[in-house]
Amino acid sequence: MTFNPDADISGHKTRKSSGKTAAIAGGGALGLGAIVVLVVNLLSGGDVDLSPLLGGDSGSTATQGSESSLSECDTGADANADVECRMAGAQVALDDYWGEHVDGYVAPTLTVVDGSTGTACGTASNAVGPFYCPTDQGVYVDPTFFELMQQQFGASAGDLAQLYIVGHEWGHHIQNITGVMSAHSSRDTGPGSDGVRIELQADCYAGAWIGAMTESTDAAGNPYLEAPTEKQLEDALNAALVVGDDHIQEMSGFSNPESFTHGSSANRQHWFASGYQNGLGTCDTFDSSVDIDLVS
Repeated sequence: MTFNPDADISGHKTRKSSGKTAAIAGGGALGLGAIVVLVVNLLSGGDVDLSPLLGGDSGSTATQGSESSLSECDTGADANADVECRMAGAQVALDDYWGEHVDGYVAPTLTVVDGSTGTACGTASNAVGPFYCPTDQGVYVDPTFFELMQQQFGASAGDLAQLYIVGHEWGHHIQNITGVMSAHSSRDTGPGSDGVRIELQADCYAGAWIGAMTESTDAAGNPYLEAPTEKQLEDALNAALVVGDDHIQEMSGFSNPESFTHGSSANRQHWFASGYQNGLGTCDTFDSSVDIDLVS
């Protein structure tokens, strides 16, 4: 999905943080990066401490780095040309969308990570990828995660896939501030678990946002985003496939649906598409009348 080159994204409040410590986030962080880091570690035989991701300690603390406002990201053209500006543009569009759909909406912070930075959920680093920390209501994105998806998983990880991923993390923020997250806090795993339902709903929220973005405009009436092409939609669906539990388990040489934490590839694609095609009204993955495993 391409930003309208004339769209005004200058109102973003995206921060950039740079540090030197590489560590794993923990302490309740939710994100696509964790599951990918896990399988990379399994495939490579690495010795990364995965205990925070699996419910252990709260993660290590980052070496103090520098933080600044992300500058020179003013227009949709900037967002099309630079991945960090693309995250800033996404922030503006996401805040606009959710401000219209959630009463009393309070925006999360967005930090573009270069190296590492400390969070209330442990360390965000270039070894983690995008995640949401409920404690400090912050979304953390290291853009090199998209390169990891391409290099380690053969994902296209293009522009729309990147927007899907940051939209997914924003979805966790919505779940946090609306009480969904606290109401469904079980750590059970499996295809119908609370954890999987949380992740699939965040996928649906991301799809609903992307589906509505051609109708959302800046103050001058310029749409933030142009309508996605078929190839771009395939790009987003490819990202959903890559981060599916079954796909990742297959790459690791095992299969155990009862250990699912994020949902199968087919289900992640299904719920993203449901939001994209039909809007937020279809995103209640906790509705008892909804078969969460509609697609196997």
